[in-house]
Amino acid sequence: MNLRRILELDARLSSQLRVAEKPGLLRNLAIFFAHSGDSWFWWAALILAWFFSDSYWKKWETVEFFGILGLAGVVLAFKFLIKRKRPEGDWGDIYRNTDPHSFPSGHAARSFLIAVLGSALAPPWLALLLWLWAPLVALARVAMGVHYLSDVIAGAILGVIIALLGLQFYQYLIDWFAGLTGFLFW
Repeated sequence: MNLRRILELDARLSSQLRVAEKPGLLRNLAIFFAHSGDSWFWWAALILAWFFSDSYWKKWETVEFFGILGLAGVVLAFKFLIKRKRPEGDWGDIYRNTDPHSFPSGHAARSFLIAVLGSALAPPWLALLLWLWAPLVALARVAMGVHYLSDVIAGAILGVIIALLGLQFYQYLIDWFAGLTGFLFW
């Protein structure tokens, strides 16, 4: 199977999952989950939560924050290297205008990174919720027509890889940053 056929299959499967133009509960749920992976939301929530948390939660919030930040750089590098255009559509103007490239999905990458880091650093109940939430974010991005199925699959894989790599040396980075700034996170 050549690349053109794979991309055609990807577009066809993605189109079958699309609900952006179909009013109703499924579309509303897809909108909610599509936005729930926004980076600005996670950055704001993690910063705000950090001020009201004990040391256990501050550790998780700090690692999640810097993980999301680092992942954003990796995703943008891939997007500008590959430059795949988003699927045609009207929903998601903010994404289409600020980031016209779809591969890989930053939302899928972010949600799976958050789930992996949650599995390592958060209580089991939260890790379970994050693993239920992550694929819903990824599928919602396809359902709302701002990504192809291959975009979210690649994003999910990238998010998992970056999270696993980050977990290998996150304590070293936290200690280095605390030494550099004189600021202790917990």
